[in-house]
Amino acid sequence: MTERFEVKMMTMDLISRLVGIHQLFLFNLYPLLQRYLRPNQRDVTKILLYAAQSAHELIPPDVLEPLLMTLANNFVTESNSNDVMAVGINAIREVCARCPLVMSRDLLGDLARYKSSKDKSISMAARSLIALYRTVNPELLIRRQRGRPTAARAEHHALEYGASGAVDYIPGAEVIPRENKENREEDNDESWVSASDSEDDDGEWQNVHHSSDEEETADPTIPPNFMSVEEKIKMATDVSQNRILSQEDFLQIRAAQLAKLLAAAPRKAGGKKRKAAVSEDDVYDPNRRKELPSLGDVERIHKRPRHDKEARLATVKAGKEGREKFGQKKAKMNPYASTNNKQKEKRKAFMMIKHKVKQKVKRSFKEKQIALRDALLKKRLK
Repeated sequence: MTERFEVKMMTMDLISRLVGIHQLFLFNLYPLLQRYLRPNQRDVTKILLYAAQSAHELIPPDVLEPLLMTLANNFVTESNSNDVMAVGINAIREVCARCPLVMSRDLLGDLARYKSSKDKSISMAARSLIALYRTVNPELLIRRQRGRPTAARAEHHALEYGASGAVDYIPGAEVIPRENKENREEDNDESWVSASDSEDDDGEWQNVHHSSDEEETADPTIPPNFMSVEEKIKMATDVSQNRILSQEDFLQIRAAQLAKLLAAAPRKAGGKKRKAAVSEDDVYDPNRRKELPSLGDVERIHKRPRHDKEARLATVKAGKEGREKFGQKKAKMNPYASTNNKQKEKRKAFMMIKHKVKQKVKRSFKEKQIALRDALLKKRLK
């Protein structure tokens, strides 16, 4: 690429978007991006964005692993500033959000240690990476970093490379109440109209035996919170296949899926109850991930912005409201009376009273010795 740098940036942006959206295989793109992944590179945050949006789940992890190691070695080092380290961890998180299998256990353990960093931007970036893998693949984290087990995490299983997570039911549909078979048959009887022209037909319908009536389904009397994963799948499959869901039903399913991210998973027999509180950093909703990452996701730095002069003056004036005025509390009996010598000295220039201030300074022990010696010598000469 011998074009201008701006043309190179637009070309990389276009190609990375096409690769990420259409899940194309262009393995030569990632070594090209690695050449520009340096903290002192011009517009490096945009190049980090291009690297993140060019990753997808169908890319083999071996192809993206050199790119991830370049990010970790060039950005997440103690020799760089705190902002550079935070941007590097954010870029690693965005790459791993689109291709989770590229992360190794050792690298994730090293990056997770920055959770206890004194700098808030680095700490929040590391917490967001931990929250991502708590949802995607908790097995890569050590036990104390996996967080509180939730119902959604108990139903989730990490996928291998090339595996598909497609299902034949609507996840979370078990919260929708099922229709009874009698009501369903009555609705079907009312909806059918006899089209027989035979006069010998008495007009009565005969119940036809279906093999699907013998299939084993979950007990509808059991609440979904107390069902096992297999029972929830069976009930969700039955609801998805036998009901036409409305918009209100989809909203109810969405609310139930979000509640699973916070609800604790059912404990095993003899298990100890964990009292750890759930914070916002412990919750990661995979459905909130957008098709392409934005530049704000990479440049997200948790730092208080600097105030300009107008904002500082407004803060100072707001702090003075309702406060007593500084100064002399006792007013003069006669406002036209003259001031005393102490008040006059405050208005004089320092050069006028410098000799008086110097006399008040206490002498050191050495100066007292010299003055005593001079006084004794002077007395002896007399």
